[in-house]
Amino acid sequence: MITPFGLFLLLGFVAAYVTFRLEYRRKEAEGIIKPFAAPTRIVHPLLWGLAGFIAGAKLVYWWQHRYQYIGTPQDFIFSLRGNLIAGLVCGLAVWLIAKRRSSPKTVTEVVHPYQLMDRLLLYCGLFGFAGAVLFAKLEDAAAHRSIVAFNGLNYYGGLIAGALTYLYINKRYGIRAAIAADIGSPGMMLAYAVGRIGCHVAGDGDWGIVNEQTKPVWLPAWLWTSRYAHNSAHQGIYIPGCTGSNCTILPEPVYPTPLYEAIICFGLFLLLWKLRRSIKIPGNLFAYFAILNGVERFAIEFIRVNPRYAIGPWNLSQAQIIAVGWMLTGLTVLLLFQRKNSSTILP
Repeated sequence: MITPFGLFLLLGFVAAYVTFRLEYRRKEAEGIIKPFAAPTRIVHPLLWGLAGFIAGAKLVYWWQHRYQYIGTPQDFIFSLRGNLIAGLVCGLAVWLIAKRRSSPKTVTEVVHPYQLMDRLLLYCGLFGFAGAVLFAKLEDAAAHRSIVAFNGLNYYGGLIAGALTYLYINKRYGIRAAIAADIGSPGMMLAYAVGRIGCHVAGDGDWGIVNEQTKPVWLPAWLWTSRYAHNSAHQGIYIPGCTGSNCTILPEPVYPTPLYEAIICFGLFLLLWKLRRSIKIPGNLFAYFAILNGVERFAIEFIRVNPRYAIGPWNLSQAQIIAVGWMLTGLTVLLLFQRKNSSTILP
């Protein structure tokens, strides 16, 4: 059975897929990007082999230890656990099959840019997931938490790894990085908003600090605090009489920061979606995305529970450090592209 976190993660991918595809079609209709010739083979055999390795390692290990993960599949799926021998055997078998079925000749076909979405979803999903896990494990190590158990995914790790993969694939097919970044910016903001709903519903540990402030009269209680009953992070105290796998509740109410981020980022998505037609300089929409996303994440971290790093007089979280870099990236792109002459302005 799919978990709430998994459901909203899937919905986030769907949201990104739809918005990316719409933007590819619009850019092509306006003549900004054009169809191109590409090999008919979509997925490289090595990638099939990697997928086979992961599937084999995970499935065999799960079967051997299946009774340990009843009701908590995320603790296994997002961990480093797996059967190495089964992974190598399965990966090698899948790689050999994929290599044999690959056409020995170079066959090309005319491809519209929006038709890249299937392979983009596959490659960016895989590399983005790897980046999210890697950054999360680094954060766990810094906080002296277990790097074996699942403690959530790191958004910026997924964004950076997925974005680099996305830009690389677009560049291979002649789509400039600035234009590709503009195409993806609204979709990434929407996907983040949807994903944060999953974090809130599942209670995966991305909540805020204890909220001891008096609730404003006009604000609903569920928007002011939450104790995240039955949270998937298994943090807090035992719920009397509970017999399920997620039987903990936080002892004190905290800020529901994932919900705040979902609301804020959905509003930022609507803003970017409105601006996308009026911004004519390539790269500027991405710059606004980077600045807005960086400001939002930097601010929300002040009321979130995360390990801090001493940098001079400041104590910042990993996300805040990256958010500062993200804002500087956006400002740099704005300054550089504003100096371009009018020949770079899109129709």
